[in-house]
Amino acid sequence: MKIDIVTLFPGMLDGFLNQSILKRAQTKGLAVINVYNLRDYSTNKHQSVDDTAFGGGAGMVLMP
Repeated sequence: MKIDIVTLFPGMLDGFLNQSILKRAQTKGLAVINVYNLRDYSTNKHQSVDDTAFGGGAGMVLMP
């Protein structure tokens, strides 16, 4: 099983992924878990990934 996780806070998942049943699954080769930091793919110098919502409504819009 391959699991890809995209997050702004990859460090928050370290304990969960390295000290749970998921760690045993990875050790046995039953699961491959990749964690991607969304900020690594940002195109601006501040590594921001969100933009203002179109129309001024509530919520968050991710930059392309």
